[in-house]
Amino acid sequence: MNKGILLFVSIFLCQIAVFSQDTVKSALPNQILDGDTLALVDVRPVVIFPPVAISGKRASVRYDKLVYNVKKVYPYAKLAGNQLSVYKNILDTIPTENARKLFMKKAEKELEKQFGDEIKDLTFSQGKILIKLIYRETGNSTFDIVKQLRGGFTAFIWQTLAKIFGYDLKTDYDPGGNDQAIEQIVLMIEAGAI
Repeated sequence: MNKGILLFVSIFLCQIAVFSQDTVKSALPNQILDGDTLALVDVRPVVIFPPVAISGKRASVRYDKLVYNVKKVYPYAKLAGNQLSVYKNILDTIPTENARKLFMKKAEKELEKQFGDEIKDLTFSQGKILIKLIYRETGNSTFDIVKQLRGGFTAFIWQTLAKIFGYDLKTDYDPGGNDQAIEQIVLMIEAGAI
């Protein structure tokens, strides 16, 4: 009987200590405002996207395919934008043109080794979207990037080869016009909505 009373009293005293405002320790950062303790929590902004106007089953299938393709190639475009800025910073420190060409050939081989098989497995539509998204990430067409890094003749050769296979390395990105659906999908990816 004494053990039961002792247990009851100890639990009662612990509850008083726990619920006392002076002894409460919060795991969250807090602030006392007019005698009230308020938790300070950073909440990510919520982005609300307008509903996508899709009329019919065919358009729905096309949109779902576009979402899939953008989700597949967007990481490559982000990587291209990041790598391009890294390479430009390194190239600015290299004094001679021959050393720059050597560096770019080495970088090209590394990228080919790391991503060549994955890029070669992209579909035609995914390749076109990748060209547009690289423009979005870098602000330059793929043609201009190749021209800056490898020279005008190499860019001309790549453009000619691309044209044979139905691509255009000079394609730009128009987020308010033709590429509005791609832009909305990218924004949804960045917001974590899809």
